[in-house]
Amino acid sequence: MVSPIFLVYFLVLLIVGVPVLFTLGLSPMITLFQNDQMLFANMLYQRLYSGLDSFLLLALPFFMLAGECMTAGGITPRIIAFAQTMVQHFRGGLGHVVILAATIFGALTGSAVAATSAIGGMLLPEMKKYKYDTGYSAALTAAATVLGNIIPPSGIMLIYAFVMNTSVAAMFLAGVTPGIIFCAGLMIMNHFQIRKYPDVQAMERAPAMERSQAFRLALVPLMTPVIILGGIYGGIFTPTEAAAVAVAYAIVVSLYIIKATNVKATYALFAKVAVNAASILIIVAAASGFASLISLSGVSTMVADFMNGITDNPYLMFAIINVLLFLIGMFLDAGPAILIFAPIFAPIMTAAGIDPVHFGVVMCANLSIGLATPPMGLVLFVASGVSKVPVSEISKKIIPFLIVEMAIIFLISFFPSLVIGLPQMAGIM
Repeated sequence: MVSPIFLVYFLVLLIVGVPVLFTLGLSPMITLFQNDQMLFANMLYQRLYSGLDSFLLLALPFFMLAGECMTAGGITPRIIAFAQTMVQHFRGGLGHVVILAATIFGALTGSAVAATSAIGGMLLPEMKKYKYDTGYSAALTAAATVLGNIIPPSGIMLIYAFVMNTSVAAMFLAGVTPGIIFCAGLMIMNHFQIRKYPDVQAMERAPAMERSQAFRLALVPLMTPVIILGGIYGGIFTPTEAAAVAVAYAIVVSLYIIKATNVKATYALFAKVAVNAASILIIVAAASGFASLISLSGVSTMVADFMNGITDNPYLMFAIINVLLFLIGMFLDAGPAILIFAPIFAPIMTAAGIDPVHFGVVMCANLSIGLATPPMGLVLFVASGVSKVPVSEISKKIIPFLIVEMAIIFLISFFPSLVIGLPQMAGIM
């Protein structure tokens, strides 16, 4: 059996600032060398390869490419214009626009970071013009754009499905209702928070003709998730094939319908996504080897015994694990966190009677919020760069929105029908 001390080395290396990829590789190797168990190193190398030898994982770079093509293809102004005509007239209207646009953008691109940059870049100057506090606007943008990892199609849900061998179709459909609840919850909080800023200027209701025109312009990109999810649930293609179809559709839309880009620029996107996808998949490979050592070390059993020693109530156990996941998300990106901790926590929850799809969606949503939490939240730094507001100020003003998001995490944890109700109705669970 491999000593679990490699987890301590993993945490120490993370704390001192070693990149996640090298941390995942170094901590097991140090332990194996110390304990004279280098024979296990051969197994580790094999797992590095087998961790990538999956047809399902091909969907990840395809979805990334589809999102990049859509973003570069000029969908952002159309999505924002559509959202603006729908909700701009409510109290805190431009805040609602940010939230709705982030929700739609997430369904098209699946990227929280891209959404923060694109939506923040366009709407933050507009919000400043209408007397919104810049720190508040940046905080709201950061809180809303994490929905990109929750609304399907989601890359981290794909990773969870790969690690835990669950249905991608079920994971995607299970994310729909929680995504809508997150959107509504943030809008409600924005409605009340905006009272702190009496100088904010209201916007008039958009005329029916303007709303109709904005919808027509947004309709073509809005069909992307319909094609992806409809094709998967209709049995027309697999999730990986759906991702490839999404790329083809995104290229046609950006090149020939919206005509906001060209072939040369599209080729540059292929190169960019190749590099980004390679960096993610290398981490997937390293985490696969790391996860195999977790299994050999018996850490899962030790954690399960520890949790059962605290309580045998599945929902209290769920609450404790949610707190742990929130803390993990503050320091570790969602993808690596799922690869490392899903094999530890998911079997415990399954043994306690929690459906693995239910737990997977909650885990993905919980870790996504970590993108907007200090000290390591990447979305916070992007929002700071776009708004020129210090991360410290954004971190203070995002707290009410993080409270809402955590409340929703517990809501969907304790009411499983909010998550798995749609997949069960669709007959895929």
